[in-house]
Amino acid sequence: MPGFGAYCAAKFALEGLSEALAEEVRPFGIRVLIVEPGAFRTEFGGHRMHRSRVIDAYAATSGATRTAVDTMDGTQPGDPRKAARAILEVLDLPEPPLRLALGNDAVDNIMAHHDLLRADLITWEKLSRGTDFDGPGITGT
Repeated sequence: MPGFGAYCAAKFALEGLSEALAEEVRPFGIRVLIVEPGAFRTEFGGHRMHRSRVIDAYAATSGATRTAVDTMDGTQPGDPRKAARAILEVLDLPEPPLRLALGNDAVDNIMAHHDLLRADLITWEKLSRGTDFDGPGITGT
């Protein structure tokens, strides 16, 4: 989301770390679960949230996000108790997923993001695949 770059960067970093960790510890019977929640009623966006000053030049990009966050507390669609139950249910499975999306908004947003990624791959596939070395074997330093 525009205006959430640092927040999203931390989430991306944690997701990448978790993916690698899952593969590293799998042989030891240790499982990793990446929980990808949508908006839940946890006071995120409420009075406890630190807000930076408003910069008018960003009104067209991050302004809508700021407004949404400023008015969302107590209206988020997700129920934290149901999320906790879902997490516990998945953790009790013999083969839990690596990722667990929670909430209709999370599922919809993740699917839309995957559709965008797939569209970019398909659109640029020929150019992307054309960057390998020509000829037999790989040469160079």
